[in-house]
Amino acid sequence: MTTEMAELKAMADIASIFTGLEEEEIQRVLRWVNEKYRMRPGGSAPAAAVNMPGLTVEKKEFADLPTLYDVAKPTNGLERILVGAYFYQVVKGEADFDSQSLNNQLKHLGYPSSNITRDMESLVSRSPKLAIQTRKDGTTQQARKKFRLTMEGVRAVEAMLSKGRAQNI
Repeated sequence: MTTEMAELKAMADIASIFTGLEEEEIQRVLRWVNEKYRMRPGGSAPAAAVNMPGLTVEKKEFADLPTLYDVAKPTNGLERILVGAYFYQVVKGEADFDSQSLNNQLKHLGYPSSNITRDMESLVSRSPKLAIQTRKDGTTQQARKKFRLTMEGVRAVEAMLSKGRAQNI
């Protein structure tokens, strides 16, 4: 069996395993595979990378959140939240972030969310999802929720960054 055929068989086997699993279950499996094999699409882990479940992305160099905002040029509240989340997750390399800390950073920039919980829920409930909730610390309604951007969320910010860089040239 050629290497290409072996890869195709492995992909087919994996696809059949995922049949019948819920999205959260698939995410847990992908997280385990990523951690076990520490790979990114293309085969090897880069030197400066951030591991996310199912994805490893190149770490971007920005001195601080205001610098990232200046390049990305978000135009509305949800885009501002995405850029802030991207800063925590991709630039700083944090596994996940809490909405209150994110909103505090947005306040420093002059763009606080009037209802960060509602806005995060909007990013989570979209299709495709731009963020996922990873855990909840506490049992009350005011409990701290932790979030992580999805691959689509990271791509959305990187599209803003590419557009912003093109406008700066």
